[in-house]
Amino acid sequence: MARPFLKKIDEKISRIKLQDHEKAVFILYDQLNLLAWPEWVMREKPLLVFMESREKGIEIPHHKIKGTFVLSSMRHFAIECHKQEFKVLYHSTMLHFDDGLTEIMESFSGKLFYMTPSEWDSRERLRKVKNRFGERIAEIPNDFFLADAAEWKDKIEKGYRMEYFYRDMRRITGYLMDGESPEGGKWNYDDQNREPIPSDLPVPGIPAIEPDDITQEVMEMVEEYFPDHFGNLNHFSYAVNRKQALELLNRFVEERLNEFGPYEDALKTADHKLFHSQLSPYLNNGMLLPGEVCERALEAYRAGNAKLNSVEGFIRQIIGWREFIRIYYEAMMPDVRNVNHFGFTKKLPSLFWTGKTKLKCMEESLRPVIDEGYSNHIQRLMVLSNFSNLTETDPRELNHWFLLAYVDAYEWVELPNVLGMSTYADGGILASKPYVSGGNYINKMSDYCKQCEYSISKKTGENACPFNYLYWNFVDKQRETFNKSGRVNFMVNMFDNKKSDQEKKAIRESSRKFIKELERLG
Repeated sequence: MARPFLKKIDEKISRIKLQDHEKAVFILYDQLNLLAWPEWVMREKPLLVFMESREKGIEIPHHKIKGTFVLSSMRHFAIECHKQEFKVLYHSTMLHFDDGLTEIMESFSGKLFYMTPSEWDSRERLRKVKNRFGERIAEIPNDFFLADAAEWKDKIEKGYRMEYFYRDMRRITGYLMDGESPEGGKWNYDDQNREPIPSDLPVPGIPAIEPDDITQEVMEMVEEYFPDHFGNLNHFSYAVNRKQALELLNRFVEERLNEFGPYEDALKTADHKLFHSQLSPYLNNGMLLPGEVCERALEAYRAGNAKLNSVEGFIRQIIGWREFIRIYYEAMMPDVRNVNHFGFTKKLPSLFWTGKTKLKCMEESLRPVIDEGYSNHIQRLMVLSNFSNLTETDPRELNHWFLLAYVDAYEWVELPNVLGMSTYADGGILASKPYVSGGNYINKMSDYCKQCEYSISKKTGENACPFNYLYWNFVDKQRETFNKSGRVNFMVNMFDNKKSDQEKKAIRESSRKFIKELERLG
């Protein structure tokens, strides 16, 4: 990238000479915390190498806010390392980061260390550089996770569910354990965590963080180099350093954790954050570590400031689901990128890019993605992914969109959630059933339907909620998959035996017309 855009960081880090150093450590964009690196790094203070790569930036047209978040966070971390008396080489290249690293190694006579990247392609690129320079480059195991994927990945197959793994992780960490038993006598409090949110319940806001001069410089660079990328930069308000991320963690624990559990599946118009932590961007780029986030929640529980069902649900997301899908990723890559269990081939509807739709639930779920690169997990799972499946969209297209659209999306965490869980594209290895539903679920958990142009009470026809007929159309067409799942096979019987021939015809015709119109719009 052009040197002028590195001006502000150049003012804050010293010039270095490669030949003055015997050891160097290459730090990637999602490894921004020295607490997860080996102790010798803090003790010996080797040269730290950071890389901005334009080629990496254009291989996927990431949301402009995501690009800004990644680069600004890396720049702030480099500056913080310099303040801790590390020598820092902040390199910029128009090529890919492995090409930039090769340039550095050709001028560097010492030994370089890097930590195993969490994403497959980055790992492959760095290992090619390692093979070229032999013993002059060493790979360090990735310690930004609680579980060692190598110890678990052989378990990933149909029938091995997250719940089994989660219980083992509870025993290993001791989190919410009473000796050998789970705190409160239950492993899982999901049955208490599915409440629609009362309309008059006050929800504390998440403070917006104003972009400083470094972030503003990055925003200028993103606009110049990636003008056609998804989204806009009008609403950038993310933390870009560890101090800010820790403040957001504390605010969540103090103000929203207690109500997180009951309303974690709730949906509300014009408030996509509700009681969610929105800490995933900082966990996924390393600014926050999973252990410290869980410990902070446990402190609140022990102090009587957060309910058990809320703390259990929150910790399960981290030591259960987050760790589990990372192991799934390690076990399934790279072939899992191409899975498509239902054989869907339709392109992603244009409304995913524009946000323009008469469906209130889709509008409410897409608006925050376009504006902020974020929506909550129920919007992702039960609205956006649900809609994609019901409209027979190629899951790989949806996967690509999720990867580029969300600030917290790195392939190891995004791909399992989309291809494994939400679209069932892997055929049931990660999830026990397809995550699809009709409009009644959305109506139960949200206030969206009250403001929608479609009628939730109508099942077919012009003004009927499309989720109503699309769901039964999906059950009809995918009956083989439903019949193999003990959890949802009764839905096929309901369609066959409870729906009249006239209803079945209306369902199929309404679905055909709606999907055809989506295809016409592009």
